[in-house]
Amino acid sequence: MRKIVSLLLSFGMIFALAACSQSAASEKQEQIQSAVQKTEEQEADVSTKTLVVYFSCTGTTKQLAEYAAEILGADLYEIVPEDLYTEADLAYYTNGRADQEQNDSNVRPAISGGVENMNEYNTIILGYPIWHGQAPRIISTFLESYDFSGKTIVPFCTSHSSGIGSSADNLHVLCADSTLWMEGRRFESGTSKEAMEEWLNHTDISN
Repeated sequence: MRKIVSLLLSFGMIFALAACSQSAASEKQEQIQSAVQKTEEQEADVSTKTLVVYFSCTGTTKQLAEYAAEILGADLYEIVPEDLYTEADLAYYTNGRADQEQNDSNVRPAISGGVENMNEYNTIILGYPIWHGQAPRIISTFLESYDFSGKTIVPFCTSHSSGIGSSADNLHVLCADSTLWMEGRRFESGTSKEAMEEWLNHTDISN
């Protein structure tokens, strides 16, 4: 009788050890699969990560940029000048600061701060107001501050009447030849979030 009990106990221990070994192997396999999946997700995030960049003095462009970032689940960066613009600076046809800058294509207003991890972004949504038919010169400062090789830039502008026109085309030369510029669009003040979403969907931007 004791032999039978001993045999049963031995078999029980063998089965228990086998089960434990199988469980440990299964758990190890799950850990490996989880690590691989996490790495793949991180690589995917880097390859499709989007940054919404904007310059806004009156808040019009800022609102649309915030819409875009929310819609895409993207990061948001505001171009802030070291020397902030005053209402007098922005007054058209007074030979104020904005007038003088727009009349000189070589002007590069300084930017306060910067994007530390630009290499992580594959797509840049670039928003700006139209000043005298063109992008503010501080946009040129921004574009010349980073290497956009192989990246995609999607511009949009805000304006009461002027279209995006050559404002975007004239920025192309400031970036590497391998930078892909997608067609931009002009938005009016008060444009809805739905209108911004429709445009972004049309451009087939994913984040």
